[in-house]
Amino acid sequence: MRAIFKYLGTVVAVALTVNLVPGVTVTGGPSAGPATTGEWTTILLVAVVWSVITLVVRPVLSLLTLPITIITFGLFSFVLNAFLFYAMSWLVPGFEVAGFLSALLGAVVLSILSWMIHKIL
Repeated sequence: MRAIFKYLGTVVAVALTVNLVPGVTVTGGPSAGPATTGEWTTILLVAVVWSVITLVVRPVLSLLTLPITIITFGLFSFVLNAFLFYAMSWLVPGFEVAGFLSALLGAVVLSILSWMIHKIL
């Protein structure tokens, strides 16, 4: 049951990130309003992909990039998160990130919102 709540928290964080960060958009099907069924399907899929990325891919890449992260005093971790956030636009159809700055801001906002929501749950 806890895993379902964490996933739903991630869905809410993704939906808020899409609405807060300029350059991060979700499309899906004909746009009949601000939140069509296709857009929610894309948001649900983005939440699944982000969960997999944070559980599987990010730890491996963090370990591989540890030397450069140490040299940059941890700032490279922001670049790594931005790259992974931007990579979701390649993996999930209908999820678009305009560029690196949008990816960086989107990754930071999504991480903060996810952390806050998971702390509440």
